[in-house]
Amino acid sequence: MKRAGFYLLLLLVCTYCAGPLIWQFITSLKPDSELTRIPPLLTDSPTVIHYISIFKGHPFLRIILNSAIVAASTTLFSLMIGSLCAFGLAKLKIRYKSLILGFILSVSMFPPIATVSPLFIIIRALGLRDTWWALIITYTTFSLPLSVWILTNFFKEIPDEIYLSSRIDGCTSFQSFYRIILPLSAPAFLTTAILVFIFSWNEFLFALTFTSTTASRTIPVAVALFPGLHEIPWGDIAAASIIVTIPLVILVFVFQRRITEGLTSGAVKG
Repeated sequence: MKRAGFYLLLLLVCTYCAGPLIWQFITSLKPDSELTRIPPLLTDSPTVIHYISIFKGHPFLRIILNSAIVAASTTLFSLMIGSLCAFGLAKLKIRYKSLILGFILSVSMFPPIATVSPLFIIIRALGLRDTWWALIITYTTFSLPLSVWILTNFFKEIPDEIYLSSRIDGCTSFQSFYRIILPLSAPAFLTTAILVFIFSWNEFLFALTFTSTTASRTIPVAVALFPGLHEIPWGDIAAASIIVTIPLVILVFVFQRRITEGLTSGAVKG
């Protein structure tokens, strides 16, 4: 009986979480005449016209490319910088490690809305407005605390004896890092990469503020600007939402075990 209740609760939670995505998918297949029909039933004549429309009526491929480049670059830089910082905090003899880690994590406590104005002034002064670099630099800054925190906890779980043995064998600290620590930290790197990528892919506020044309505009901003002067193209918005969400859902579903392993590393001391 308890098992049946557990599975029923699990089914309700999954339905609640997947409900919006399912509803968006159904909406994306409805013709315009059925979008506002009451009651909002399943469509009688499914169509892919909205998927065709977003690619014909908007430079959507360019926008997807912008988001992919920005998210991938942010992930790469965040992992490179964050892993080196985490290695130093976890394995090297550095004074005030906890204070340094706390200072890094404090960056994530600042609400983005409180920093968007000064960052906009800096971006404009550097001549980076409406460029990929404006977003990459900003996203890397705000994703670094997460990267450092996850990787530091994982590196601490790697026995110090392994690191010290590599030093005795003649490796420098950097050689020990990329020859010993990195291969052992694949779950943490994969977890961090996915979380940073999702953050960069979905971020809206900075992308809206720092970009003004399709040359660097990302998906969340482009979808938000779909509504016209006299109508809101709900079908196009639903189709665009499905196209940009499904890859993330598949990514998380495929690597969910690795993500859990990376996030829980260091949570339990053996």
